[in-house]
Amino acid sequence: MLESMSLFHLLTFLKFAVILVIILSVAPVMAWVERRGSALMQNRLGPNRIGPLGLFQSICDAIKFLFKEDPIPGHVSKFYYALAPVVSLVPAFMTFAVVPFASTIEVDGRVLGFQLADLNVGLLYVFSVASLGVYGIIMGGWSSNNKFALLGGLRSSSQMISYELSLGLSVIGIIMAFSSVHLGEIVQGQAEVFRQIGPFVLPEWLQVPKWGILVQPLGFIIFITAAFAETNRLPFDLPEGESEIVAGYHLEYGAMKFSMFMMAEYINMFVASSLIATLYFGGYHGLHWVLNLVPLEGMSREWMRIALELGAFFLKVAFFMWFFVWVRWTLPRFRYDQVMELGWKVMLPISLANIFLTAFAVYYGWI
Repeated sequence: MLESMSLFHLLTFLKFAVILVIILSVAPVMAWVERRGSALMQNRLGPNRIGPLGLFQSICDAIKFLFKEDPIPGHVSKFYYALAPVVSLVPAFMTFAVVPFASTIEVDGRVLGFQLADLNVGLLYVFSVASLGVYGIIMGGWSSNNKFALLGGLRSSSQMISYELSLGLSVIGIIMAFSSVHLGEIVQGQAEVFRQIGPFVLPEWLQVPKWGILVQPLGFIIFITAAFAETNRLPFDLPEGESEIVAGYHLEYGAMKFSMFMMAEYINMFVASSLIATLYFGGYHGLHWVLNLVPLEGMSREWMRIALELGAFFLKVAFFMWFFVWVRWTLPRFRYDQVMELGWKVMLPISLANIFLTAFAVYYGWI
């Protein structure tokens, strides 16, 4: 009994440690991807001096941030100035806790789940914790006692309020379609077969997995657009409008405090990509067919299944992380009035219309 408990606890510890390493690695890896990606699109080389393909450039940047002098300007509110990066970073770490990145496996009589916290209100947890990140941004802008930093913080808070509303409404359709706010149950629901489109029953050879993007195509468009705004990424990076307000809410920050804001942005990108994959693209489903090609039995087959689920999930997340970069270096920044008009006059009405249409489809049993 003691040995089985030890194995279970060891695997649980490894699960937490690996996810922590992955989340901490997001910022340096994505910084390199951003540089190489933008260079690819602009016919440049990008980082190429340190390591093969410049892979070690991000490590050098991390070392520089770690040992760089970090003086506190005399005109800032010191306590809140130091607290703001932490308030911005911690919710970014916490949000991923409820995202399932593989199903469960039985290890010596105990069920091991590949989810840091299996909450039955996972979606509510995501939105409640993610909304705390804006406090770090507005706190950083206000405590800097700099009008440009304050303007960046105000822009960010206004933008997040505007788009959080559409973001929350966009997932109501998913909740109605799968009758759950538990992320694991939503992923399991997407493993079922899509047997009809509206009132039209599909022939057996046309039946496809019931992924969220097929159930809620309009909700997906709203969600991914709002996700760009919530993560302050182009074309919604008004809080950091360099050509307008110098650098926004982190203008007075340097060294590790600045890097914490940058880490929070990249981790929020990672969480947003994970949610897109989980809610609309089947989560960890997609590679199970490979099991039929491999002659494995027993626990070997089970661990192979888990490996395929992990691979499917992180491949989807990696694609959407690249999609964030792709959009950044493709679309120009919106004007601030365009951002507000899109959020309140376009996305909010469409979100409400999507809920009505989904209710209609659920009532008639079309989804």
